[in-house]
Amino acid sequence: MHYFLISGEASGDLHGSRLIEALRQLDKEAVFTFLGGDKMARAAGCAPIVHYRDMAFMGFVEVLKNIRKVGANLRTARESLRMAKPDCLILIDYPSFNLKVAATAHSEGIPVYYYISPKIWAWKKWRIRDIRHLVRRMYSILPFEPEFYRQNGFRSEYVGNPSVEEVDQRMAHAASRADFLAQYKLRDRPLVALMPGSRKAEIHNNLAVMNLALSEFPQYRGVIIGAPGIDDALYKACGAGNIPVIRPESAVDVLVHCRAALVTSGTATLETALAGVPQVVLYRGNGTKLTYDIMKRVLDIDYVSLPNLIVGREIIPEMLQHLCSPAPVADRLGPLLRTDSPVRQAQLDGYADMRRILGIKKAASTAADSIYRDLSELMTRAQSR
Repeated sequence: MHYFLISGEASGDLHGSRLIEALRQLDKEAVFTFLGGDKMARAAGCAPIVHYRDMAFMGFVEVLKNIRKVGANLRTARESLRMAKPDCLILIDYPSFNLKVAATAHSEGIPVYYYISPKIWAWKKWRIRDIRHLVRRMYSILPFEPEFYRQNGFRSEYVGNPSVEEVDQRMAHAASRADFLAQYKLRDRPLVALMPGSRKAEIHNNLAVMNLALSEFPQYRGVIIGAPGIDDALYKACGAGNIPVIRPESAVDVLVHCRAALVTSGTATLETALAGVPQVVLYRGNGTKLTYDIMKRVLDIDYVSLPNLIVGREIIPEMLQHLCSPAPVADRLGPLLRTDSPVRQAQLDGYADMRRILGIKKAASTAADSIYRDLSELMTRAQSR
């Protein structure tokens, strides 16, 4: 069968590659066309139509500045879909773009599967109307999402969270500390990971705060986990100082050697929690209290970091907008650096609760099996007519 997939960012590229691998196990004649990145390319054995580096625009201003490129990418996706005539379209998060392509697929009679639900439960709940109309099956990777969809007249299946399996595999094969330090030419000092996001605007807004907060603890060495497609020069320009930029295959390869982490909100907060590394979550944006108040009204959620949302309570401090400044961040970081701190232990206990809630399902395999079975039934029915 011919599968057409769309992922618009780095985390989706990883999850998309695992889904492609799982589909290959079930369908030995599988053919793939996709928008995504290098990991999906390796799994599919072909290059993406559009690389996610040319798609990952965040926020109104950044999208507006790149509106021509966004439009060109959308035209390319739609035209490629019509030309390829795949047996299905599989979407991976990235809703603003993906739901537009889903409308094209729907009009062409191509079934649409959604792997990794967009976070419409947080904001833009009106998108549920489009999902009900355009999407055949929704596969969720957060355990609280199916109940949200049920309340809004649609069915979603929790297939497990792919980060659980991915992080555990990386941790099982992590380098020794001596090999890690030698590989990156680091002295043997306690390390703090700085993860300022994968987009230029996030790095610009958050990295300097991270660096200044960490400077309150001179006995600790910061390491920046570089994002794909971001040059080292940008980190230097955004306040990295002399902090080294490390580019591992997975952030987990670095996290397992760190005492704590400063993390911009996103999937990285979940990966850090699964790796068992205490963290403070930062998200500055333009840093004003007005923006914070507006955000609190717009976002219909109590927390922004995934571990807090999954557990349903604050296990990770969230320093957002005007609260995201060096001194308050340093105040929250300090107790997490002490191995005998009850604050640190409380966060680690929260991580254990989170793991129990997430469970052990293999997300990519579970979703691939459902897609393959459903698509096979559709094609059998069509042939019998």
